[in-house]
Amino acid sequence: MDRPGYPPVPLEAADVTHEAAAESWTYHAKDSATGAAVAIHLTREACTDAKNDTLTPTPPPLGKYSFRSSVEHAQLGSLIGCARIAAELFPKINNQPDQEEEDDAKKKPPVPVSSVTNFKSPVSVAYVNPGGKIVFKRGATTHVIASEGSQLAVSHDGKRLLYTHEDKPEDRAIFLYDFATEKSTELVRGQVQQAFWSPDDARFAFMKFVDGKRHLWSAPVASPETATSVFPGDIVSIHGWVDAQTILVDDLQQLSWVTDAGTIQQAIPEKDILGDAFGSSSADTFRVHPLNPDLLLVSAEWLKPPAGVPTDTHTGGGLGFFLYEIRSKRRTLLSPSNMFAQYGEWSRDGFQVFFTGADSSRRYAIYHMFWDGIGLQKYASGTSLVIGQ
Repeated sequence: MDRPGYPPVPLEAADVTHEAAAESWTYHAKDSATGAAVAIHLTREACTDAKNDTLTPTPPPLGKYSFRSSVEHAQLGSLIGCARIAAELFPKINNQPDQEEEDDAKKKPPVPVSSVTNFKSPVSVAYVNPGGKIVFKRGATTHVIASEGSQLAVSHDGKRLLYTHEDKPEDRAIFLYDFATEKSTELVRGQVQQAFWSPDDARFAFMKFVDGKRHLWSAPVASPETATSVFPGDIVSIHGWVDAQTILVDDLQQLSWVTDAGTIQQAIPEKDILGDAFGSSSADTFRVHPLNPDLLLVSAEWLKPPAGVPTDTHTGGGLGFFLYEIRSKRRTLLSPSNMFAQYGEWSRDGFQVFFTGADSSRRYAIYHMFWDGIGLQKYASGTSLVIGQ
């Protein structure tokens, strides 16, 4: 089941009921990710409501279709439209496999194939290598920054990098590294951390510890000495800019969309997002899809790690990530079941997820997969990858 701006919904087919008198059929199914009930109803009658048709070959002229259709999804709601027979998309007329095909199918388990065919690989990324050094890569050129740092953020044009350097817990500094000059410049110092670029790369948001609380601040990159407080509330983490006027923050109780005027535009209890399987933690990250503000990529701590998920030897905890749809509250687990998975990040086109993964032996590496959970591959040795362009 495909929807614009969202990963496809895998369905498990069930029974089909046929109303002969009305020439209508209802196909029952189940959402494979959530277990929600799905019903697709087709009626043979002329339909002209279709606004577009991405199937090939060219759809019927004048928008005339032979079937009217409706879809009922227990979480996503109702969809209505037109339908047509598209047998050309399924060229095998005889759907009964011969003996040879049947034997091959038993020997080889089916390999999942992603529906993503047109995606863009990142051009500019940064991450921490196994030696603890920052690697800033743009195209085929790689720079290793001499200074150690964390909390990386690459500008949207892929040419600059923000990072936090810590001399001691109460003395941190946010630096700007320029790829062209290969120089780092200190922007702000003190009890500061978690810098994020604005969409136009002209400003940066960061967290500052003042009077016993962490607050949201921002500053122009060209004049960081003019930094000002944005939001007086106590926060735990910043999760990036949603748009030019809105920054996403959390306080372990709720996820808040804070405007640059200091008001809360929207707030969602974290319990609603995390559900019963995950818990609130300062290690959690929330990333808004770059093209769909309704879709979140959430990395969080398992309350009770499922069997097979590697756990921390000291705390017994495990980490994983999932997709969350704000309007429908649909939650889809993406992280591999055999990995300690964290720091999920979207590619700029939104079709890929990059994350830091570790096996039971704590061998860390950066991996990526498509947003439908298919195509898992190792990307690089290291941790904490972020994407600029």
